[in-house]
Amino acid sequence: MPDPETRQSRKPTIPAALEFLFEARWTVGAAVALLTGFLISGRLRPLECALALVVILLAAWLAPRRRAPEAADAPKAAGDALSRQLSAILSGLPDPVLVLDRRGAITAFNAHALAALGEIRIGEPVSFSLRIPEVLEAVRGVGVSGAPQKVLYVERVPVERWREAHIAAARLGDGAGMAIVVALRDLTEQRRSERMRGDFVANASHELRTPLASLLGFIETLQGPARNDPAARDRFLEIMRSQANRMSRLIDDLLSLSRIELKAHVRPRDEVDLAALARSVADSLSPLAGERGVEIDVAGAAETVTVRGDRDELTRVAENLIENAIKYGQSGARVEVAVRDDGPAPRLVVRDFGPGIAPEHLPRLTERFYRVDVSDSRDKGGTGLGLALVKHILQRHGGRLTIESALGEGAVFTAELQRAPAAKQGERFLKRAS
Repeated sequence: MPDPETRQSRKPTIPAALEFLFEARWTVGAAVALLTGFLISGRLRPLECALALVVILLAAWLAPRRRAPEAADAPKAAGDALSRQLSAILSGLPDPVLVLDRRGAITAFNAHALAALGEIRIGEPVSFSLRIPEVLEAVRGVGVSGAPQKVLYVERVPVERWREAHIAAARLGDGAGMAIVVALRDLTEQRRSERMRGDFVANASHELRTPLASLLGFIETLQGPARNDPAARDRFLEIMRSQANRMSRLIDDLLSLSRIELKAHVRPRDEVDLAALARSVADSLSPLAGERGVEIDVAGAAETVTVRGDRDELTRVAENLIENAIKYGQSGARVEVAVRDDGPAPRLVVRDFGPGIAPEHLPRLTERFYRVDVSDSRDKGGTGLGLALVKHILQRHGGRLTIESALGEGAVFTAELQRAPAAKQGERFLKRAS
């Protein structure tokens, strides 16, 4: 038997009754009009009309009520709030992320996923946007077992791109079904770095092995057939000295490149007169230019251009650019060296008038051990690391290297650097004046 509290809770209160009469006003009105007609026509007696009205009111009271708008919209509002919260979380993630339902249909994604995969639509199967069989199979597996999976795959078009997909099951809220989260990590730069490191080791080993093999061969010759041949001994010793110097230059360049990379994140803070440095380097290379019949023309000799940098490293930049111009532009018989400060950044410009460089080689000239002509470079004593050193030094200085060339028109190498603060330049000028 129901307790008094239950009976009390079922008893309609005055406000509830008024609310019911307001909601059922059209039904009650129609019933009263119909019963009044029957009463006037004599088809029903007054007591019968009263009983019929009571039955109609009781049936209306017991009929299911229409839910209040707030109650009807509550689940939808909760779902919208969850969706907004999920979107906010996904937008803060650095990797492309897709959220799927258990069947593999997309329910949410972030802007990184849109940029990586192109057009994505909510409600569509993930196979429409991510056409990688291994990943789709992993999504199905997670949907069945719930165990997380990881898939490494490569996209060949439009460019080669390595990605790692992490697929895991998750629940996004109370009462929500299982969701599948697909996160994609871009491993392209890591793979390229690994490949470059492997190529670097292979190239360095090859460059060292070649002169070393020559040295061993000549040593064996001197110990054997040429033991008592003074002319052959002198000729072989000169070749051995040349090969040893080549190995020494290569090791020096490798060590320099390693040192620069170790401190690549530290910007130099010293001040260097770029014009004076260029003149000094040009003077030191004048004997080499004279041997090869090349004239070095230094423009802007009276100017002072102060940049922020490391003097030794900037000297290495000038040496490599001017020496390359002398060696590879020898046929032009002239090299122009200029320091300019008529633009947004000070520039060291080195121009040769040699055979020039084909356009397909320009983007790769600063790669380690890359050469346009391998045999010609080795004959001239090049290590294949000169322009790579220049690029890394300029990057550490916050500058850049640009190369312009065309076949038959020589080449122009421009090293841009950061100007020293104006206040410090003024202080140095006043000190010199005093």
